[in-house]
Amino acid sequence: QVELVESGGGSVQPRGSLRLSCVALGYTYSRYCMGWFRQGPGKEREGFGSIYTGGGSPYYLDSVKGRFTISQDSANNTLDLYLQMNSLKPEDTAMYYCAAKLIARNSGGICYGLLATHQYDYWGQGTQVTVSS
Repeated sequence: QVELVESGGGSVQPRGSLRLSCVALGYTYSRYCMGWFRQGPGKEREGFGSIYTGGGSPYYLDSVKGRFTISQDSANNTLDLYLQMNSLKPEDTAMYYCAAKLIARNSGGICYGLLATHQYDYWGQGTQVTVSS
């Protein structure tokens, strides 16, 4: 069982930056897909980035590529997942969620581009990001 806790949301002006954090508690296997999702007002929840905890490059949807960066750090049964968001736009306004999926050994490749909500097993409570002047 993994518990995910997001933080770092807030209000920022257009072209500003924010850094979101997602702490994964109970992280005992280094073989999870981690995803970042967001849900804007009146919109479906959408995935825009994913990464394999065992290594490899993150995947980004075109809408955030070049502006958002996913990184991670793990120690003592805890995973820290980060989302650095730069050049923020009003359309980035949303509730942001991190999600996790435990996968089989040697299958980290499936994490690349894994963005469907039904594919993830664990979810955080979300953190609000508002981009407005």
